Amino acid sequence: MQQQTEYLSSMQTTDGKILLQAERFSLCIERLCHQLLEDWGDFSDCCIIGIQPRGTLLSSRIHRRLSELTNRQDIPYGKMDITFYRDDFRMAEGPLSPHPNEVNFVVTNKKVLLVDDVLYTGRTIQAALAALQHYGRPQLVELLVLVDRRFNRHLPIQPDYFGIAIDALDEAYVRVRWSETHGQDEILLFDKK
Repeated sequence: MQQQTEYLSSMQTTDGKILLQAERFSLCIERLCHQLLEDWGDFSDCCIIGIQPRGTLLSSRIHRRLSELTNRQDIPYGKMDITFYRDDFRMAEGPLSPHPNEVNFVVTNKKVLLVDDVLYTGRTIQAALAALQHYGRPQLVELLVLVDRRFNRHLPIQPDYFGIAIDALDEAYVRVRWSETHGQDEILLFDKK
């Protein structure tokens, strides 16, 4: 599996350093879909679950493109909220705003592709794995992320598929912008939050 590493010698903007722009962003998603087809075949007995809120923009695109490539419109797809599964939800300063769960199938004996935009500490994925248990016992769970922030992982969680890997200091912040919500696709790196 060929994977790509992005270094921080990228273009500088007033909003941050551009790590990936629209054309390469699109190619990255296309590459991920072809890797999945190579490893997962026709996606029978498989499902895709995006983590609310930011993972669902990526998972929707992955699901749509895989449906086109496999010529199947029946690949189960869901969106899962993990708000109350996080280990820090009681430390929130204000009221929590969970997103709706849209998983209308069980994952028992299915291969599950769990999708999020950025993997950093691993805590979001830990919460997603806990939440996933309410939908059955999957045969296998694999993780796909668009950005793998390799430094400062708090938990032993690694992606099976990633678009780009970024080595950045702990204070740095990665933001994924989507054409659906921001008007354009790009990945930016900010020095501090």
